[in-house]
Amino acid sequence: MVAILLGLSMAAAIAVIGVFRGGRDIAIVIALSMVVIVIVGSMIGMLLPFILSRFRMDPATASTPLVTSIADATGVLIYFSIAKAVLSLP
Repeated sequence: MVAILLGLSMAAAIAVIGVFRGGRDIAIVIALSMVVIVIVGSMIGMLLPFILSRFRMDPATASTPLVTSIADATGVLIYFSIAKAVLSLP
């Protein structure tokens, strides 16, 4: 719930800037991306220690750099996927 609220508040703030800087379509892409990326990043940070425990690895290895790297890579893929879908790119 916290991730959803955080994503929505960040999306609202950045959508206003997106409308002025790039137009309505850009604002939609950025806002949707922000919400989805925050939720997915929170899920990665929550689930990664459990996944590592399941494979008998030390959950402490799911430290901030690992979580951040995975969340950033996933975030870029999410952003480009949403941009392609909303902007009808080939």
